[in-house]
Parts: sequence; C-alpha cells; structure tokens
Amino acid sequence: MAKKDSFFSRLFRGGQEKVEPEAAKEPEVQKAVQEKVPAAAAGKAPGSTAPAAPPLKDVALLELPPEHAMHRLWNLRLEQGGWMPSPKLLMMGPEDQPQPLTAEDAERELPRLRLAVTTSANQRISKALPKKEDDPQPNMDAQPVIFLTRDMLSAWVVVYPPVGSGGEVNKDILERALRESQVSFGVDAGMLEKLPRDDNRYFHLFLIARGQAAVNGRDGGIVDLFNREIKREVVVDEFDQVDYSSLNLVQNVEEGEAICRIVPSLAGTPGTTVTGKTIPAKDGRPAVAPKGRNTELTEDGERLIATCSGHVEFTGRAFQVKPVLEIPGDVDFSTGNINFLGDVHVHGDVTSGFSVKAMGNIIVDGLVEAANVDAGGDLVMAKGVVGNGQAVIMAQRNVFAKFLENCCVRVRENLQADCIINCDVYSDGVVQVRSGRGAIIGGRIRAAYEVSASVVGSKSERVTAIDLGGLPCEDYERENLLQELRELREELDKTELQPSSPARASRLSTLRMKMSVTKMKMEQFDKDMELISQQMGDDDDRRLVCGIAYPGTVLTIGEVSLRLEYETRQCTAILASGEICLM
Repeated sequence: MAKKDSFFSRLFRGGQEKVEPEAAKEPEVQKAVQEKVPAAAAGKAPGSTAPAAPPLKDVALLELPPEHAMHRLWNLRLEQGGWMPSPKLLMMGPEDQPQPLTAEDAERELPRLRLAVTTSANQRISKALPKKEDDPQPNMDAQPVIFLTRDMLSAWVVVYPPVGSGGEVNKDILERALRESQVSFGVDAGMLEKLPRDDNRYFHLFLIARGQAAVNGRDGGIVDLFNREIKREVVVDEFDQVDYSSLNLVQNVEEGEAICRIVPSLAGTPGTTVTGKTIPAKDGRPAVAPKGRNTELTEDGERLIATCSGHVEFTGRAFQVKPVLEIPGDVDFSTGNINFLGDVHVHGDVTSGFSVKAMGNIIVDGLVEAANVDAGGDLVMAKGVVGNGQAVIMAQRNVFAKFLENCCVRVRENLQADCIINCDVYSDGVVQVRSGRGAIIGGRIRAAYEVSASVVGSKSERVTAIDLGGLPCEDYERENLLQELRELREELDKTELQPSSPARASRLSTLRMKMSVTKMKMEQFDKDMELISQQMGDDDDRRLVCGIAYPGTVLTIGEVSLRLEYETRQCTAILASGEICLM
C-alpha cells in the first residue's frame, strides 16, 4: 500500500497539486476550486461571460502566478478551514465613490504592490510551515499588510488568514497595523467595522484610508472687452460697392469705461497624506494687467479703464488709448496743417496745399485734394483722392479709398480701392481693385506680392505699368535719397562757382555735411536692403490677376518684362522658368 503524502509535502508543492477539501466535492464548489485564479483574474464569476471591463479594471488587477506564496497561503487556508474565495488584488475603491487612482496611477503602483505582497507572503509562509514534518502546526493570528501608494494619498490593506488556532481578523488588529504603518489620516471607519465580517476579508485588497490631494491655485486671467486685433476687411454689397465710411477701424472708448477685466488668482489648498503630513500647494499666478498709455487700474484691481476718451488699440503687450482728434469740417485755413500723436477723424475734405499727419489712424469722410496725408496706422478716404499730380498719400498699414487719381501712394501693407487712375503706387503687400469699377488705368503700380483688378489699362492702349516683387516702399525711399543727393550735388556745384566770401564758405561746409550724412544713410540703406533681399523668397508666387488686360499694359515680375499687344481676358500672370506666363 502506497504511503500517503504528508500535509507538509502536499502544501509545499503549492499550486502544482492543490489540496481540495471535503467541501469542494460538491459540484458548484468543486468547479470554483478548479477555476481558482483564472476566474479571479478575469474579475467575474466562474463560467460567466461579462462585457469588456473598464480601462481601470484592465490595469488595476495584480495577477499572481499559481506558484506564488500567496496561493500557497490560500491552499493552507483551504486545508484548515474549508473553501474560501480565491485571491484577488484589485486596486479599486468602492464603485459608487470616486476612485483614488487613475488607470495610469494603478499601472505605476502595481509593481510596488507586487513587491510588497511577495515579500510579506514569503515571510508569512515561512513562519506558517512547520520546520520539520513531525513538528506541530504553528498558531498565528490573522495578519493585515498595509500598502501605501507612492504619493501617500491612499492606504490599502490585504489580510492573511490565521494559521492553526490563531485569532481571526478584528478591528483591533487592523487599527494596530495602521498605527505601525503610521496611517492616521482619512481612515475609513466603516471599513474597519465591515472588513472583519466580509466574506472576502482574506486575500483581497481593500482601500482603508484616503488622503487629501493638494489643489493648486488658479492663475489669474484677462477678459478683454475690446478686440486686440481689428479685422480690416472690406465688405462688398450686392451692387459690388464698398462703403469706405463704415470700416469701423476705430474702437471708441469713453473716459472711465472698462477696457478689460482682470480675473484674480486663487490660492492653492494644501493636502494631507494618509500619514498626516501636509502636502504644499502652489498658489495661482496673478494676471499681469495689460496697462498702457492712458489707462489705469481701478482701486480693486479688477478692471482696466481708460483715463481719456479715444481709440483703444492693443500694441503687443498692453492696451493703450489714443486720443482721437475730431475735425468737424474741412482741413483748410480754418484749421491749418494737422500733426497729431493719436488718431484723426476729418469729417470734411482735406483741401489743396494742406497736410494731415497722425501717429495713429486717419479717417477722411470727404475728398483729399492736392494735399499730403501721412498715417502711422490705417488710412481711410471714403470719397477718394483727386491729387492733381501733387498729392502724396502714405500709410504704415493699409489704405482704403473710393478712388485714387493723379497722386503718389506709399503703403506698407495692402491697398484697397475701387479705381486707380494715373497714380504711382508703392505697396509692400497686395493691391486689390475689384469692387465698383475695379479699374487700373495709367500710371505705375508696384506691389510686392499681387495686383488684382477687374480691368487693367484702357481701350485707348494707355500705358499702364504693373511691377511685382521686391519691396516697393524701400525702393521709394531709395529714390528719395538719390534725389536728395542729386539736389545737394547741384547746389554744391552752384555754390562753388560763387565768389569767395564767409557766407560761401559757411554754405559749402553745410552742404558737404548734408551730403556726407545722406551718403551714410544711403550706404546703410543698401546694406539693410541686401540683408532683406537674401531673406526674401523667389518671385514664383508673385502674380497679376485681372478680368481684362488691354494692350499697352506692361507687366514686370522681378527682372522679366512683358508688354501686352492684344486684349486678354480672365488671365493670371506668373513667372515660370524665367518667363512670364499668362494663364
């Protein structure tokens, strides 16, 4: 008769040959014992088919191999006390409460939990097994093992059952284990009462304490009540007309009116770990008020207000209020020349011989005659320009005009008009003449990127030049410097022919100094232009787009020129392979 295996030898083989108690002979219980770990690892009852588990359950379950020391402890419990639920270590709190860990947190904590469980289970099984086969079974009370997460914001407990005639788990044992682990904050009193009576009290993971996470403060913010960027869009109505008097480029503000609101920052709320230590929190950063010229904060610091009436403009980092100079009538002998640091609104005309200069925007509701208009921002001329060959129109941003006739226009960005007749135009952006008549007749249009018009030239074949590429405004400045040098040279030559006198010597010294300064400006200008030209791209993206181009139109893109000898409709002209192509 074969010798019966001892309890020690059968237990030591662990998961490879489990001991099945008498109670497991019942069909349902026996099935549960046979499926042990697989059923627990799946997080469902044996034989059931549950839907896919949420992501947290997928990563929060610690799976242990059958030969793990915890399964050997479980087999020992089966041998001594009959069937019990298989081990299940799931790092999740009650489903009806917010979870203490995210899926990412649980995935990071599982290796630490595995190490803690493996260490404690190995120590437990080494003490629970008799040293020799003939030695009596040791008696050991139930043992709670406390696991603290890395951030110390949650404490978990897994309880090993008693061995031999040791005492079952109770509230006192749990509290003693918490004290030994220094867990003193956020302890779940209900869990302390409930766990000793729970059917799954052994070999299962329970959330026993929760800390309070620190809440960082909220940064302050700015709520704008005026636009930081004004959209300069020309709207064409159903009759193909543009109302240049209602472009709304000026954001008017009254003195004391709020420009923006400052949302105060909030202080952070410190947290507490389960061991009672304070977790510092970061306070929110206060918002930096975009305070510029002619603005100030209210006493409570919650609003930025205008200190004077004018036009609100955002200049990169701050709001500023530019005073608006209102000219109720014409710019003539009654007003004299206008030179203003803010915005200017002329409700009448700018008559011949006068000038209007402003650091900001200029709006002219009437007509501009043979006058000079120089805007540091946008320039709007609702009725247009009749320049008589003497008007000079300049803007550092955009120009909007009903029509331009017999004038010189220099614009740093884009130009929009209904009609351009016999003008010299320099634009570092796009020239668009599409609304209204949409015609460019005579003169010379120089644009850095594109000229778009309904009609270019005239049936009488009037010469109309379109130049594309480069930086036209810089070319204009260079021409002015060259003209200034020529005039100084002529005056110097005339002065040298005069008889010697103290006045002649003083005049020559002054002229030579001016020429020296102008030459230095010219040299520096050429150096700057050389650097800019190296950074600019090719002329492949320069183009002329027009509905009709009449003979007499001369198109130049870069260094290549083309004179139209016949009428061309719906064409786009570009530079390709060194030649101008009409498509």
